[in-house]
Amino acid sequence: MTNKLHFRGHNDDNVLMSSLKYPSLMLYSLPSFQSIVLGLNRSDYMWEQKDGHTSLKQIEINTFAAAAGGVAARMPDVHRHILKVAGQLEESQRIIDNNPPVGLAKALAKAWKLYGSRQAVVMFLVEENQINILDQRIVENELLKGNIATIRMRFEDVSASGNLDKDKRLFVDCQEVAVVYFRNGYMPRHYKSEKAWDARLMMECSLAVKCPDISTHLAGTKKVQQVLAKPGVLEHFFPDQPQVVEQVRATFAGLYTLDMGAEGDETVAMALATPDRFVLKPQREGGGNNIYGQEICEVLGKVKSSAERMAYILMDKIQPVPTRNCLLRRGKPLKISSCLSELGFFGAYVRQDMLMNDCVGYLMRTKSSEYLDGGVASGYAVLDNPLLF
Repeated sequence: MTNKLHFRGHNDDNVLMSSLKYPSLMLYSLPSFQSIVLGLNRSDYMWEQKDGHTSLKQIEINTFAAAAGGVAARMPDVHRHILKVAGQLEESQRIIDNNPPVGLAKALAKAWKLYGSRQAVVMFLVEENQINILDQRIVENELLKGNIATIRMRFEDVSASGNLDKDKRLFVDCQEVAVVYFRNGYMPRHYKSEKAWDARLMMECSLAVKCPDISTHLAGTKKVQQVLAKPGVLEHFFPDQPQVVEQVRATFAGLYTLDMGAEGDETVAMALATPDRFVLKPQREGGGNNIYGQEICEVLGKVKSSAERMAYILMDKIQPVPTRNCLLRRGKPLKISSCLSELGFFGAYVRQDMLMNDCVGYLMRTKSSEYLDGGVASGYAVLDNPLLF
């Protein structure tokens, strides 16, 4: 349902047009030369305990470069081995299989096949120094099993050797590109020059299948997440499906606009009065951007009367269920501590007439409850697995 919701959101002019501002709308309004839509996303949740009830609450959805599917596939065997060594044979059988790269590669391969040229390649658009290259290589290797060639290029490479022919086919280094799989380009600092922006524009205007295309990219912003939670929006996307609406809405935490006007003013006042109840989220990806506690007051104090506040949304701070665990982190001593876990589900869809729409695996990350924010790459969290009872 998450795949369907965000595909329909990406395809709905009213949702995007009401959520985004002028520069984004300029890019969104570009003509599309490719009807194939490929989405590889990850929707992240935490367990919240309120009034004696436990439920999953959505943190965010990542529609751009949703990472760690490759390395997550290695973790079940790691934990099974550790449990067996510790003599916990029964517990080792309670760890479920997990293989996201197979499903992610399946969707990439389906889009490649629909493009219709066996000579064309899947291009991974990457950074110069890619710290999670092994995660990407696992997906690449799955594609190679199907005899699908891949190349790895940076924005600079596309700018220097990329071009469109008269039919809008994209060529990079003289190779036709069927699918552009963006693993870079979700943060402003990734665009180091105007040439990088021009390269993104050229790819967006090409016949190649983009993962994500600009509409899917924008549909994953925090602002669109907040708009999707407004009354009536889910009903618009799932008419005559009240049970689906109820199930999806149950995963939403409170989400509040900071648009200019009375409703946004109420949100500002609420956040300033009780900042510890909320998380202030900017329109940024990549982790480590959220704002908590007294810092919310400092940020909103500066922008509360200006349109700059519209660059944020406010979200209820989820009250997660802590567990005891032992974290293995580089350079840190082993110790049992109170921990919080976040569970993400990988979704993959290919759309002309929804040819594929699957949940292809999960990612579980656990960190010490003393940290408010931070992921695996920043050294705060570790890869984990759920243990079924």
